[in-house]
Amino acid sequence: MNKPYKTWDEIEKKHYSDEEIVISDLETEILKAFIDARNAKKITQKQFEELCGIKQPMIARIENGDTIPRIDTLLKMLAPLGLTLKVVPIEKKN
Repeated sequence: MNKPYKTWDEIEKKHYSDEEIVISDLETEILKAFIDARNAKKITQKQFEELCGIKQPMIARIENGDTIPRIDTLLKMLAPLGLTLKVVPIEKKN
């Protein structure tokens, strides 16, 4: 009989490759930074639509994790917040 999982890490390791986990973690980190920056500036999604030219429903889908934006879309979203993307080495988890 299979023992039940106790943590998300156990589920993740069983069902996802290391590469899929790294990609998912990175997507989550980028979206969290974007949402935090937009909220810190107290900009609604509708106001943000005016700033970046991306329709509010798309912004909502991206923030909810329902849609992963293309890089050009992400850059359009980050620029009004004074942010950009940077390629850096991946930190290895112990």
